[in-house]
Amino acid sequence: MSTYRERAHRQTARASVLRAIASRERSSHLSAPRVPTVGIDIGGTKVMAGVVDADGAILERVRTETPEKSKSPKVVEDTIAELVLDLSDRHDVHAVGIGAAGWVDAQRSTVLFAPHLAWRNEPLRDALAARLAVPIMVDNDANTAAWGEWRFGAGRGADHLVMITLGTGIGGGILETGKVKRGAYGVAGEFGHMQVVPAGHRCPCGNRGCWEQYSSGNALVREARELAAADSPVAHHILERVQGQIGDITGPLITELAREGDPMCVELLQDIGRWLGVGIANLAAALDPARFVVGGGVSDADELLIGPAREAFRRQLTGRGYRPEATIVRAALGADAGMVGAADLARLVARRFRRANRRRAERAQSPAFELRLTPRGRAGER
Repeated sequence: MSTYRERAHRQTARASVLRAIASRERSSHLSAPRVPTVGIDIGGTKVMAGVVDADGAILERVRTETPEKSKSPKVVEDTIAELVLDLSDRHDVHAVGIGAAGWVDAQRSTVLFAPHLAWRNEPLRDALAARLAVPIMVDNDANTAAWGEWRFGAGRGADHLVMITLGTGIGGGILETGKVKRGAYGVAGEFGHMQVVPAGHRCPCGNRGCWEQYSSGNALVREARELAAADSPVAHHILERVQGQIGDITGPLITELAREGDPMCVELLQDIGRWLGVGIANLAAALDPARFVVGGGVSDADELLIGPAREAFRRQLTGRGYRPEATIVRAALGADAGMVGAADLARLVARRFRRANRRRAERAQSPAFELRLTPRGRAGER
């Protein structure tokens, strides 16, 4: 039987090896060509694209609404292509990284399933490669957000990091020793579809009681609209704000009213935060990271959300009081994390083509429609 000293020595040696691996990963990434790349972030409600430099600065961005999910996948592909082509008219684009709200296979080429989009085994990388004359990288949007935060945001310095993205649903990304953990089939990190309430709310994924049905933008809005539809006295303020139009109640409005002190909105964010903390405690039991980074649109509520999450996390953490406690922080890059991370990961793809005749993104064929693009400013105008 090995002595305590021998075991401690092995653990120290292993930690040293892991740090060396992380350092090599980071150094390898920094050796990639310092060329501009485009990052695409595809969510349930919007598609955002930006040109990002090697330091994570956004040179320009544009966005449009996500086409209705009842439309064919090609409509979404047309949207992505037009965004890239619009940006390539003004920038020398060397690669495109796409963060998709869905399950992406281990080869990072096919979207296997997207709960909020009409993608089922969709060969997204090849479809876009046929239209754009640059290398394409496709990954899960939470993975790209986690990478962006690790490289440029709240995850810097953390060798073991878990990213939670609260938007239309819940996404997740895992980084260990500077590498995204995608699993054997590419679909690791789909934390939003862990079951937390048996026979609970129906989820678009087909199951019931998924975590994102209790801690997400959709959950927040659903609860507020249900109270408003019931004409609850606690909802009178928000009903006045939307002039009785319940469909106009949105997550940003709830956050705004909560900051103004509206009791119902504060309570709803606390509820979402508590469910967030419960799920994070479960993830800590399984993965034991040093840091959780919470991003996505709902994280704009900041301490109104994160505070209750930390409290619930401490109450639910397995072995509480007898183990190191992971920190829970808000994402630093905000809504830009997925886009910045996708663009930065695309630089690794671009590196493989550095000796080839690298070309700018070119219009293979113009779609038969025009997108209404919204310019979002240049670096420094976040």
